[in-house]
Amino acid sequence: MIIIRWLIIALTVFLIGWYMPGFVVESLYTALIVAAIFGVLNAIIRPILMLFTLPVTILTLGLSTFIFSALILWFVASFVQGFSIDGFATAFIAAIIIWLVSFVSNGVLKATK
Repeated sequence: MIIIRWLIIALTVFLIGWYMPGFVVESLYTALIVAAIFGVLNAIIRPILMLFTLPVTILTLGLSTFIFSALILWFVASFVQGFSIDGFATAFIAAIIIWLVSFVSNGVLKATK
């Protein structure tokens, strides 16, 4: 199940790079690496950030989680060869798209279980 989700996110990252200006993914291999690193960092760093910024998360009704995901995605772009993001706005939109695809695919995968 984890491998399927990883592949879906990698394909999403690759397609975002195909369609969104300022979001560059040179190959599907790069997208697989980005999805793996993004997933690990999101699983480790995002809960810590949410704990320290709980009042902000509550005030924004959870919308700050997209900001955290965008920052993590932007951070991944700083050290993965063949992957770049031009600015925070691009990272933010990409994070929302990745979340949306992940949300839908998780629902579909749970329904087929």
